[in-house]
Amino acid sequence: MRTWLENLGIKQINPGAFCGAWRGGGPARECVSPIDGSVIARIREADAEDYECAVGRAREAFLKWRLVPAPRRGQLVRCFGDALRAAKPALAKLVTLETGKVLAEADGEVQEMIDICDFAVGLSRQLYGLTIASERPKHRLQEQWHPLGVVGVITAFNFPVAVWAWNSALAVVCGDAVVWKPANKTPLTALAVTRLAEQACRRMEVDPAIFTLTIGSSDTVGERMIADARLPLISATGSCEMGHHVAETVHRRLGRTIMELGGNNAVIVTPSANLELALRAIFFGAIGTAGQRCTSTRRVIVHESVQEALTGRLITAYNSVRIGNPLEAGTLMGPLINRQAVETMQQAMVILERQGGKILFGGGRLNGSNYPGGGYVTPCLASAQNDFPVVQEETFAPLLYLIAYREFDEALRLNNAVRQGLTSAIFTSELLEAEEFLGAQGSDCGIANVNCGTSGAEIGGAFGGEKESGGGRESGSDAWKNYMRRQTNTINYSNDLPLAQGIHFGDNL
Repeated sequence: MRTWLENLGIKQINPGAFCGAWRGGGPARECVSPIDGSVIARIREADAEDYECAVGRAREAFLKWRLVPAPRRGQLVRCFGDALRAAKPALAKLVTLETGKVLAEADGEVQEMIDICDFAVGLSRQLYGLTIASERPKHRLQEQWHPLGVVGVITAFNFPVAVWAWNSALAVVCGDAVVWKPANKTPLTALAVTRLAEQACRRMEVDPAIFTLTIGSSDTVGERMIADARLPLISATGSCEMGHHVAETVHRRLGRTIMELGGNNAVIVTPSANLELALRAIFFGAIGTAGQRCTSTRRVIVHESVQEALTGRLITAYNSVRIGNPLEAGTLMGPLINRQAVETMQQAMVILERQGGKILFGGGRLNGSNYPGGGYVTPCLASAQNDFPVVQEETFAPLLYLIAYREFDEALRLNNAVRQGLTSAIFTSELLEAEEFLGAQGSDCGIANVNCGTSGAEIGGAFGGEKESGGGRESGSDAWKNYMRRQTNTINYSNDLPLAQGIHFGDNL
């Protein structure tokens, strides 16, 4: 194992800050794999001085980088994408080692980084503005977009590198620099990716401080980032509670945020649904990444006429899940990120039963030599009511609630009757139901799918949710505009000075 880790630049003790040079003046911390509880490596965290170096050097790099033509900026991202391609097998293995997600999903996450790099390369030649008709003769209005500054990116453990890539690939082609605070549970993947970005910069003879890294505690790094006026934009991924704090702090200084927070995502299964299709989508949505995705399926709102049939098929599917070492072929579900996540799931199940719900399958801890580390559980299937307090909260674990409905309007109401609004799906063969679900009176989520599940968004579409899911948008479509500042220009190519709105002022001048 040590050989392939060293090929990624991971040593037994690693500096946790990069500001064009590697450093780390903070305490050393063990990086533990949830697969078996073993220590992978150690990180020497960033201290306050390291943080200042990272932001200061990123600012210096930005002032030069913003003047580089956008297509040239795209060439750097292309070079970085090529480095990711070459390192994909080893990097995917490291993602699995740090997160516990199965190797196929880790491989997909690295591919997502490659895909967003390809998207950003094309985008580097399409940073377009508008020409707008003026009400004044011989005047032209135009809108253009300029680089914003240094972007702070705070990522979560469940997608330790893909979400950073969504932000950084776009930010860099937009002319920005990036300061990255990864999750403390998954710092090694961040370190490996930053080394690849550094190598790409040096090959392109670009200041590598465009990509800076600060691995450290919330007090030392996180709180400084969100309060730092040198970072005009903070992109933060995490819990709704974290999002409230970040938003309050950043908006108090009139900064911008992109918030990607929790989801309480539902799948509606109608009487006309293709149950085999729905079963596969629900299964992946609830089991994938051991239920630790913000897009994981949490609720199935199923019509009472097909409730029994779907429940039976789900129990059969859940009973077939191979749980174990996520590095082994055939494993469908690895461990939760740590023992605390297991405990949180256990508590949620106890609360569910107290509130009137019923455990239909699973939920138990898995112990023994085949399940080291204390993070393994069987996925849980339960019947519930949508208004149970525990159902209203997102439990970040493989805990799926089945909720019955009678009328379609009721299903829509149940879908929307939570504080979160990230992603949603409906399985139906009825055109009118599908269109109503997608209409203004339908799903209130940022993502609404028909006959495919809640999890597994493509990079071409803007990703993000509404309500307490944060309202931010990342990745595709026109999400690039978040990383730039908009400027409206008026150009007068006459010898007169007519005023807007037909105002006449000081005609004697």
